[in-house]
Amino acid sequence: HAARERAFHLLYEAETKGVDPAVVLAELPAEPEPYTATLVAGVAAEGDSIDARLSRLATGWKVERMPALDRAVLRLGVYELGHQPDVPTGVVLSEAVELASQYSTDESAKFVNGVLAAAATELRPA
Repeated sequence: HAARERAFHLLYEAETKGVDPAVVLAELPAEPEPYTATLVAGVAAEGDSIDARLSRLATGWKVERMPALDRAVLRLGVYELGHQPDVPTGVVLSEAVELASQYSTDESAKFVNGVLAAAATELRPA
């Protein structure tokens, strides 16, 4: 949980600074936990494909119009669903909903859950 939450914070920081998440990761004064680094670097590397998936799945929402906190949570969740097969789907969704509940709007948890559930159906059909 702590590594995921730290990755979320770094992704949000990159968003607010308007820089690639890899830049924020590289500028840290101390190396983060390995899983935090994996998540942030993965979102940085797969950002375009993640955003394309989010655009398609978030019916009625453009990625750039979503609250920045929701974008960070969704990008993290889609990356995990697509690239971290050892993390159970339920854990990815639960952690994302928890982050959205804690840091974003009242409606964010439901929105994040719906979009990530649709992503899970595509990325982990079994």
